[in-house]
Amino acid sequence: MKKVVNGTILRDKMNEAIDLLCDTVKTTIGPKGSNVIIDHSAFSPFITNDGVTIANNIESEDEVINTILNLAKESSINTNDLVGDGTTTTLVLLQSIYKNGIKELNNISPIILKDELFSSLENITNLLKNISFKANKKELLSIATTSSNSSSIGKIVSAVYSKVNNKNMIKVTESNNEKTNIIYKKGYIIDSLLSSAYFLKDLQSVSLNNAYVLIVNDYLDNVDDIANILNEVIKTKTPLIILSEDYSDMFTEEIVSLNMQGILNAYLLKHPGYGFEKVVTLEDIALITTASITSKENIKINHLGKIDNITINNNEVIFNFKENDKISKKINEIKKLENNDFNNKRLSMFTSMSVEIQVGGFTTTEKREKKMRYDDAVCAVFSSSNGILLGSGISLYQISEQLDESTIANKILKTSLKSPFEQIILNAGLDENKIISEIKKSNYKKVYNILKEKYENIDNTSVIDTYDVVINSLKNAISISSMLLTTTSLVINEYQNNLNELKEYGNI
Repeated sequence: MKKVVNGTILRDKMNEAIDLLCDTVKTTIGPKGSNVIIDHSAFSPFITNDGVTIANNIESEDEVINTILNLAKESSINTNDLVGDGTTTTLVLLQSIYKNGIKELNNISPIILKDELFSSLENITNLLKNISFKANKKELLSIATTSSNSSSIGKIVSAVYSKVNNKNMIKVTESNNEKTNIIYKKGYIIDSLLSSAYFLKDLQSVSLNNAYVLIVNDYLDNVDDIANILNEVIKTKTPLIILSEDYSDMFTEEIVSLNMQGILNAYLLKHPGYGFEKVVTLEDIALITTASITSKENIKINHLGKIDNITINNNEVIFNFKENDKISKKINEIKKLENNDFNNKRLSMFTSMSVEIQVGGFTTTEKREKKMRYDDAVCAVFSSSNGILLGSGISLYQISEQLDESTIANKILKTSLKSPFEQIILNAGLDENKIISEIKKSNYKKVYNILKEKYENIDNTSVIDTYDVVINSLKNAISISSMLLTTTSLVINEYQNNLNELKEYGNI
């Protein structure tokens, strides 16, 4: 059964939800922001200042508030998905825009206000672009350091970025011990989808040289279908890698049995990915191994390819190959394709390398917290390609000074754009008026470095944000806050605890 909540009751619930979410998260913003302890039913409590992680763990027993919370969380989640940073800034902006917007609803239609907010956003986007600038190596180090709130993490991530220029080729994992290890890998990498754990047994990984490769675009259920291949492999004592859609239990068991008897050294891998990406990945592997993709009804010896070296572990398979004319041609073809994550990843595997950052720590809690900071730093440096801005909320504050109050939306944003800077200063326990006065005196040619407790010239400062992070934070904050401002009713499933509370309001 559904229940409608509207009017003053809904507005009160919205205010409560926004304050619960944003007041909790905004205490973490800035270099002197605080941490939050998060309890978890599946593992031990952990400490973090990662905005989206904190937001995702905030819930209420009230289903009305929970519904609004989930909507508001979407703003930080979207920012995180797009640029991997700026999630706390998003929520600080969202709360301010929403609260200032509520005050103006007697003066303007919510629908018109929403249109005005997006119109103002377009103008602000251009203003921010005009004051952005290209990042150099030193500034990239600052971005990684600021995002992770750690100079050591910043140094590692900026060094990785200089060697691996594709975010999809950087994997951040937890180490098995207290040490953080950086492992560079060269080759074409796919997920390890072994048909059985018996292929690795107790081994961490296997490395094979000059292995045969068979790619079958089918489900393999009968070993007789590849009898001619097995005879050749057994005769030459050459390792064999098979990539197939899937395998029957009987097929897998027979190959494992031959392996255990020492007759065969074969590994059964399932196709990586889905749909178009799977097809393209198999074509790439066929190219680098000179294998021919075939069906199970037509498997011939000449369909076999070979790979110089292949490494298989429980997480990934790495095909190590030498470049030739055909591969060079493929590289040029990929460069002409649409600029997206999948094609960029393929290009990097053909031309560059990948890296795994294994984050160490003395406890699981420490590793988990550090891993989130590494993730933030990686995302931050890769979002710098569209330019960088002065950090600590200064760029948004500067733009707010350029907004007139010709529209109610501009009036709201003129105040709200200052909120990230104000919150960062508040969290640091500093005098906001004194600091902003000094910055304005310099015509925004100086910023205040909270960690170093001194003013710095903009040409030589580590107080930096990326344009993508700042603008996406604002976009998502406006998107969700404007939706909330235009909402007057909520339809939810009835729960007994809701009914009791709504009765107190006289709604039922």
